[in-house]
Amino acid sequence: MRRQDSTRGGSGDVLAYFISFRCHGTWLHGDERGSMDRTKHNIRGGDVIPPDKRRQDRESEQCKHPPVSLNRECRNIVAQTIREVCDQRGWFLQALSVQKDHVHLVVTADREPELVMTSLKTWSTRGLRATGLMNPKIKPWSRHGSTRWLWTENEVHEACVYVDEGQAEPPE
Repeated sequence: MRRQDSTRGGSGDVLAYFISFRCHGTWLHGDERGSMDRTKHNIRGGDVIPPDKRRQDRESEQCKHPPVSLNRECRNIVAQTIREVCDQRGWFLQALSVQKDHVHLVVTADREPELVMTSLKTWSTRGLRATGLMNPKIKPWSRHGSTRWLWTENEVHEACVYVDEGQAEPPE
């Protein structure tokens, strides 16, 4: 698929997207792992927001409900929903890992990765609510997520290996 490559200054064929999104409240700004924001700290490989307990506490106080953790049944619904949406839309799902607090996937799709991610989050939420596993007042996902464009076979391979093998199986 041909897409404008704003980071490389030209156009080319994007092979897939590496998409990640987190559950609500599970990785806040100020966390010791570092984080990205929409302004100064938003370049892959660049500086991240450093650990700041006070900022993390402020972020936690602003959460409308406790952090969301997906149990095995919820993870199965999310995975099933993502596979169904990809199948229905003709997207090629190359790798998928649904964890207790986040989702990683590698997908080839005919639209921008932000639209793919939004669609998958929306349908996953509907699936969780339809099965009664998620209270309608709970928003399971954090706002936005991460979308990486994969331009080479090696980038796709590395992302798939990370998604398939780099995620520890969550204990129950």
